[in-house]
Amino acid sequence: MNRAEKEQYLRDYELLKKQGKPFFPYAVMKDSTMALGPQADPTSTTYTPRPDWYFFFLFEVLRVLKPPYLVPLATIGIPTIAMVLLFLLPFYDRGPERRPERRPIAMSAMAMTIVVMAFLTYKGANAGPPTTVDLQVPKQYEAGKLVVGQSACLACHKIADSGNGTLAPDLTHIGSRIPRAAILRSLVAGPSIMPSFKSLGQKKLNEVANFLSYLK
Repeated sequence: MNRAEKEQYLRDYELLKKQGKPFFPYAVMKDSTMALGPQADPTSTTYTPRPDWYFFFLFEVLRVLKPPYLVPLATIGIPTIAMVLLFLLPFYDRGPERRPERRPIAMSAMAMTIVVMAFLTYKGANAGPPTTVDLQVPKQYEAGKLVVGQSACLACHKIADSGNGTLAPDLTHIGSRIPRAAILRSLVAGPSIMPSFKSLGQKKLNEVANFLSYLK
């Protein structure tokens, strides 16, 4: 870079700098505000992930559509179809009338869209944590179900419509395949890549074994 190019670069940089926002106090204030929050704990299994608020409606759609084969429809299909219909609106809505009270179909569709998105946004914002097993069980197995959710078992296993299920066996019907005693031994020994859960204590281990053996 010669002298003339360097001077031109500095002039352009100074112009862009004046058009933008200064580091102080704008960036300093934002960083200071974020620093007041609690420190992130990467080992925590109780963190409830949430998207930005304007994606809450899509987050709720994904939470409701449990089967994996419907995920592309919710993430790509529905938003794409809605955007295409919106872009093509001037082509298929050729009516000359523009007064809202004389366009009942268009206004009803708009109102329904707003209500549905608002409802899904509210439900997504108040959705329960992913550390719970979405399955109805008798009262005597509730304690074991709670321990399973809190022990990050769903990060690898799948139970009914809850959990991952891509890293470890599906536990939905484990009680019909493995006896309770074998389940309890697996919890203590930690077979293969599964960690040992003996640190939970015998009481919680028994509760988990009772719950899993019930799943048939």
